[in-house]
Amino acid sequence: MDTIDRKLLALLRKDGRASLSALAAELNVSRGTVQNRIERLTRDGVIAGFTVRVTAADDPHAVRAVMLIEITGQKTLSAIKALRGIPEIRALHTTNGAWDLIAEIQADNLVEFERVLRGVRAMDGVSKSETSLLLTTL
Repeated sequence: MDTIDRKLLALLRKDGRASLSALAAELNVSRGTVQNRIERLTRDGVIAGFTVRVTAADDPHAVRAVMLIEITGQKTLSAIKALRGIPEIRALHTTNGAWDLIAEIQADNLVEFERVLRGVRAMDGVSKSETSLLLTTL
């Protein structure tokens, strides 16, 4: 990835519905360049998908949590790739200390939330996890 790829990803994080023309203008490249880069980033697994993010205030029934994850052995990169493919994981962070990763999770309901938890816990390389529900954002 180069500087243009990183800037493109930042723009898509800000507005995943931005037109190719608007992205091209912002990056000072051609529309075709933007389209080719998005296709390559998607094919290479850098972009795992596109989704809609709703603020917590707009979706008061959503189940939100942080999940602390411990990874065994040399499985960190494959675990990160798999975790980035789960739409309910809104953000993924590396950290220091006892835990290797922190995942911010948001699901539509408890059934979906439990499905995500089971899926993460069953992943190859995930040895331990601890999850805390987020109740009120201040």
